[in-house]
Amino acid sequence: MLLPLPPLPTGSCKLHIFQTFVFHNTNFVDTSGWATLEDIVFASLRKPTWDIQYLYPWVYPSLPAAEWDNLKNLFNIYMHNLILSLLGDAKQYQIPYPFVFQCATGCNLYPNGSYTKFYHLAYNSHSFLSFNVDNILWERQQESELAMQVERKFTTFTGFSETAQHLLNVTCVDHMKKFIEYGRASLKRQELPVATVFARTPRPDQLLLICRVTGFYPRPISVAWLQDGQEVPPGPALNTSAILPNADLTYQVRITLAVAPHDGHSYVCRVRHRSLGTRSLLIPWGRCHPWGWVQGAGRGPWPHVGAWRMVGQALMGAPAMTRGTGSPARPQVSGCRRGHAARGWPCSHPNTPSTCGHRSGCPLQPSCPPVSLRGQEAPPHLPTQALALALLLSPLPTASLPHPSPSPIPHIPPSPTQPQP
Repeated sequence: MLLPLPPLPTGSCKLHIFQTFVFHNTNFVDTSGWATLEDIVFASLRKPTWDIQYLYPWVYPSLPAAEWDNLKNLFNIYMHNLILSLLGDAKQYQIPYPFVFQCATGCNLYPNGSYTKFYHLAYNSHSFLSFNVDNILWERQQESELAMQVERKFTTFTGFSETAQHLLNVTCVDHMKKFIEYGRASLKRQELPVATVFARTPRPDQLLLICRVTGFYPRPISVAWLQDGQEVPPGPALNTSAILPNADLTYQVRITLAVAPHDGHSYVCRVRHRSLGTRSLLIPWGRCHPWGWVQGAGRGPWPHVGAWRMVGQALMGAPAMTRGTGSPARPQVSGCRRGHAARGWPCSHPNTPSTCGHRSGCPLQPSCPPVSLRGQEAPPHLPTQALALALLLSPLPTASLPHPSPSPIPHIPPSPTQPQP
């Protein structure tokens, strides 16, 4: 399989170009290509003319018009010759149609000024050929007759190899610096995460607590489950999905924790993201009772706010801030059973089925609405919605954010979601 692109440290930047060639038959080859700065798709090839399509207003002014014309001519010649060469190889080695070739190339710039560059070619989602830029050397990535033939052929294309070396060694980094300068506003864009906590019961002796976070940008994020205020370490009970793209140029991720029902512990999903600044988003998981949601249903100390009773008080006088106003938000509570409000527990009237759906004996099932909250927004009112708590508290150290995970080249999408010019 084609190896994933290496992860980059914080403060680095990457300029990558992706191309896909779908050979349907000898007469029809579907081609697509696009360029990314970080994860921003800023340019693509327009079908069927192969003209460059500029997807943001800042892209075209970044380079002189003559440079864009030169790039267009180079790409057109490269793609035309590559298609003819691969069609000839398919005929000679009787490759069955359809088949797919994919290309990923570009450069990565690091904070100390150093950079790396690469060119990878994949065949039917498997590593096929790579270009050693420094040594101007083509290297096959699989032991097949087709790979050996293409390697020998590319080695004879000295003009193409020298041009590729110059583009990756010099042009790529120079252009990246220009794109960073002109596209700074797009690179600094931030979107708040929206977090939802809910539960599933796959079997009577197991409860799956699910924290789904979506709508955030940029991509790096830290999501963790806290048990009685302590972060749950990696293990068989914890499952974190990959960070996946949304259609609106934001991202989503979910983290699932398997627990035993009635275990007496309290659980909170913690979200840390650049858009939240130095604060964290905390969303507790609640348990469903005839009088509504009781958060955590457990005991134990909580970080930053002390004991569980103090968290209950924080719920009633929530320190979460309403967006834009900076004023504290205080959720309304109605129909509390005697003693519950005094303990600081959120509750609603037992005869309000919309809160839970059960008038008596509420089981530990996903019959209650999920707890959901958007970063820096106030908790919803309790009588009609499940309680959500945003305690934007603990400082967010930069080192706690994970590096962006690379996308494997074999899964380059044939038609990425792109903003319209």
